[in-house]
Amino acid sequence: MNIQKKIIVLLLCMSPLMSWSQDETGNWLMYFGSNRISEKFSIHSEVQFRNHTVFPNNTEQWLLRTGLNYHFTKNAFVTAGYAYIGSFVYESERDSPETEEHRIWQQLITNNYLGRVKFEHRYRAEQRWVEDDFKTRFRYRLMLFIPVNKPKMEPGAFFFGIYDEIFINGQEELFDRNRLYGGIGYQVNKNLNLQTGMLYQRVRTTGKGYLQFGVVYNTDLRKKKKEKDS
Repeated sequence: MNIQKKIIVLLLCMSPLMSWSQDETGNWLMYFGSNRISEKFSIHSEVQFRNHTVFPNNTEQWLLRTGLNYHFTKNAFVTAGYAYIGSFVYESERDSPETEEHRIWQQLITNNYLGRVKFEHRYRAEQRWVEDDFKTRFRYRLMLFIPVNKPKMEPGAFFFGIYDEIFINGQEELFDRNRLYGGIGYQVNKNLNLQTGMLYQRVRTTGKGYLQFGVVYNTDLRKKKKEKDS
């Protein structure tokens, strides 16, 4: 199967996701980055623009997140960081968020492989200041990356991404939410990949779908420093 046919097949796989109605579906536009500054440390950078509707004209949340990563091995690292989340009411006329949250977070990510499939385990703890209310929350996400046209995740690889994440409160009501995601992606080069898919989020007794578009761009600032010194 040539590359054009592979693209057509992947687009056909995504077509059911595009059939969700505008009223039932939101939209998340996302950027993630890991910026390596030394052998053991890197900086996490993240921006998310979440919308109540498919078209990005009715803001639901802004999310800005950063942190410092410490890499134990190639397949395991920990992070500690800070996040800001501004939340808007549906069809709000305000230019500023109705609710603001400041969050401290810690996480552990480990990877393992079964054949060509990559398994990513993410364990995260959050200390959340939502206006004047302090809350804690714990999250676990299992994500699978499945290359389609390459034996592994490498430049030129199309891949499927699938994950499920559960959120548990540190308060009396334990269950907070669950997120189930399925999508496709393309590894442009060693540092850049593009992803799109559909996420279904269940919050206690209500659920909603979100069309997602993500850019993952990782940089190695050590190389830039060497070039400047040369």
